[in-house]
Amino acid sequence: MGLSISCLLSLIIGTVLGLTQTRIKRLLAYSTISHIGFILLALIVHTIESYQAFFFYLIQYILTNLNAFMIVIAIGYTLYLYYTNVSEYNNLPERNNSPIQLISQLKGYFAINPVLALCFVITMFSFIGLPPLVGFFAKQMVLTTALDNNKIILVLISVFTSVIGAVYYLTVIKTIYFEKSDYIKPSIYVENSLSNAYSITLSIINLLVLLFILIPNEILNLCNLLSVINYA
Repeated sequence: MGLSISCLLSLIIGTVLGLTQTRIKRLLAYSTISHIGFILLALIVHTIESYQAFFFYLIQYILTNLNAFMIVIAIGYTLYLYYTNVSEYNNLPERNNSPIQLISQLKGYFAINPVLALCFVITMFSFIGLPPLVGFFAKQMVLTTALDNNKIILVLISVFTSVIGAVYYLTVIKTIYFEKSDYIKPSIYVENSLSNAYSITLSIINLLVLLFILIPNEILNLCNLLSVINYA
């Protein structure tokens, strides 16, 4: 009963508070609360399948969330040499250490760095659970397991909060692609590209998120092994 209540509260609180956020890191934090609801939903049902769903959801979410924060850091780095006349951006606390704090700072970023923008959009779509991204299969696995064990109300609430939560992810995507940037490109070109190690790490994670459907066996076998060990 306690897990069911925690699951319900996580889904609702994470979704509702996420809709009110204007700061990107807080949005990701409340998004995490909502995703914890899905993780708890898998734990409510004590079967091998539910534990497999739990481990799969946990692994893919850690990867996807890591990807999101790495991209935010990368965006801040690529914008470091750009300047803006928006006083709100220039007066942000800890601006030098954390240049990207507001969702509005992502306006028109697609025109500045299309590759990073696309990676961020892939991440947002995976959070939503859009096929064929890894987030879709994780949510499908959790919901199927819960539905098979008659957790119908929690499944309906999970689906409803996922649909509502998609709004704040789509808001980020709209900001990146369909709004005009407030940043001005410097007149003198200075190289500020990401390091090879950072770029390769981002590429690998994004490929895992995007192409999981082509290489599912390794991850699913690991989740199955962990579920058997935990259930034994």
